[in-house]
Amino acid sequence: MSKFVDRVVLHATAGAGGNGCASVHREKFKPLGGPDGGNGGRGGSVVLVVDPGVHTLLDFHHRPHAMARNGKQGQGGFRAGANAEDLELQVPDGTVVFDDAGEIIADLVGVGTRFVASEGGRGGLGNAALASAARKAPGFALLGEPGDSRDLVLELRSMADVGLVGFPSAGKSSLVAALSAARPKIADYPFTTLVPQLGVVTAGEDVFTVADVPGLIPGASEGRGLGLDFLRHIERCSVLVHVVDCATFEPGRDPVADIQALEDELARYTPALGGELSDRPRLIALNKVDVPDARDMADLVTAELTERYGWPVFPISAASRAGLRELSFAMAEQVRAYRDAQPILEPTRIVLRPQAVDDAGFTVEADRELPGGFIVRGARPERWIRQTSFDNDEAVGYLADRLARLGVEDALAQAGAKPGCPVTIGDVTFDWEPSTPAGVAVLMSGRGTDRRLERDDRVGAAERKAARGERRRHRTDEELLEDEPSDEPTKPRSDDATWDDEPGESGERPRTGP
Repeated sequence: MSKFVDRVVLHATAGAGGNGCASVHREKFKPLGGPDGGNGGRGGSVVLVVDPGVHTLLDFHHRPHAMARNGKQGQGGFRAGANAEDLELQVPDGTVVFDDAGEIIADLVGVGTRFVASEGGRGGLGNAALASAARKAPGFALLGEPGDSRDLVLELRSMADVGLVGFPSAGKSSLVAALSAARPKIADYPFTTLVPQLGVVTAGEDVFTVADVPGLIPGASEGRGLGLDFLRHIERCSVLVHVVDCATFEPGRDPVADIQALEDELARYTPALGGELSDRPRLIALNKVDVPDARDMADLVTAELTERYGWPVFPISAASRAGLRELSFAMAEQVRAYRDAQPILEPTRIVLRPQAVDDAGFTVEADRELPGGFIVRGARPERWIRQTSFDNDEAVGYLADRLARLGVEDALAQAGAKPGCPVTIGDVTFDWEPSTPAGVAVLMSGRGTDRRLERDDRVGAAERKAARGERRRHRTDEELLEDEPSDEPTKPRSDDATWDDEPGESGERPRTGP
């Protein structure tokens, strides 16, 4: 027997992005072929998709954890890592998504509607993508971002046009079974129906759906009985039908009192999707008129109900099917009028929201827990922190350059930060030291840790520049005397000599000139 589940908690975890690769091209006769590390792949996202073949949230009840795959790591030879496929979860039409704070973040209505529950992490850049004029051979790569992890509450709100409300054992399930091909459980005791039942009704050329909402009792809007669990299933209904048991023998109950009690509960209930239930059209179905006493009761209260509420009243019998044709056509007329009154849906427009001119993308505020410390909040700085490998000095220097270009250092200085004060960005706290502008720091400091790019036999740019300046400098007379050769005797030699001073092995002077 299938189980109906209309509320679950989903733990959605997206995949992490793959790390970038720090690689140097190697080829014969090319010891330094340049960086060729590829980028990491994107992590998979968790996506909710409305499927017409799904009618319950039972799958999430048994498997509440959804985890997407991680992206692949980049490789050398400019090979990027593969992107992970998104994890698509099928949900029924009418599913509402709440966050952990109870706020509605998505209302999934319509076949094919998609909602990204958790966004996959970006892949890290390889050192080939990080190369620039100032950093020609980066010895590091960026890490992949972790995927989002969220706890979401999924609630199913039935997509029915007509909602049947009434006390337990009023005959709502029997009415659905008589009007449609649905076969709900029917018994002669209260609270037989524990889950909403849907049926498709055809009246002439109109086709609509009817929902049998489990029996309501006084105090349902405050949590008594099954009220709060199933009142939400009538939020989308365009027409509400009061099904009244005219053959009840319970003391203190009559059709007028039952309808008033139900209206009081509907008035106290606030739909989460907005709007009020009081503006929905109403119909009254006086059920079980096949019983003689019930027929007399229906004839007695029809005029009073019409005068008091002004709603159409239909004496019916779900057992003998008396009055069902008139009731079904009245439902179709109300549903048609409600649909015609709804605004025409327009295609979704793409809204561009450019960043404000004075929006730096981050904020700097004082840290209340660390005296003299500061906290930097912003999507970009926090993402850069997650992408940085702090065991690589060059990667840390690259992070400092990015923060300096974004204006974080200037903002910290204006906020009163002093060198050495603790600064927190994301999950990392460090002692702030002002850095040099981007590019200059790379040339003036050896922040790289990739030994493959280091050659001890090469003279650095700073040394070559100092030697060139020394050669071009005008020297004083004292410095010129210091550079004079020593007084050791040298062998005089004619300027036009063409023979060496020492004879060869044959006794002749070898000729060194023409």
